[in-house]
Amino acid sequence: MSTQQTLTRIEISKDYLNFSAGHFTVFSATARENLHGHNFQVRGTLTAAVDANGLTFDYVRLKRALMELCDQLDERVLLPQHSPYLQIEHHDGMVIICFADERIPFLNRDILLLPIRNVTIEELAALLLQRLREHPDLTDCEIHAIELGVSSGLGQWAVATWFVAPHQELSA
Repeated sequence: MSTQQTLTRIEISKDYLNFSAGHFTVFSATARENLHGHNFQVRGTLTAAVDANGLTFDYVRLKRALMELCDQLDERVLLPQHSPYLQIEHHDGMVIICFADERIPFLNRDILLLPIRNVTIEELAALLLQRLREHPDLTDCEIHAIELGVSSGLGQWAVATWFVAPHQELSA
């Protein structure tokens, strides 16, 4: 006998789910963008079963988790730790990014080194999706799928997706 379950997608897309950050995209060992900034937007979609009370989960928890993720990146210069083209040096409260023949200095307090290969919306979406999956406010929810989108401008989104495989047990 098979049990069927109706799943519902809850999408949270609020004006306050944003962060302002500087970055540059690295294209190759010799080409990169100039340092610039964006007002990034974030949205999250979770898919879960509706429980006996008519709720998938308390999605105030999702709003809070997404806002925390945005706050962690706000008003910083975002730099990739795992770029094959950048070397990172730390000297006297400074971070020096070595790229090709350039040495780019930043104050330690102004930058955020991220465990990604490049600061692109694709990499940011995947990173934030991973962090959302691990967020303590959501670990007890029986979530079947998560989509996390990051936008760097109007009409330009990257969306990373995680889902429970058909034979996978539901767990955090």
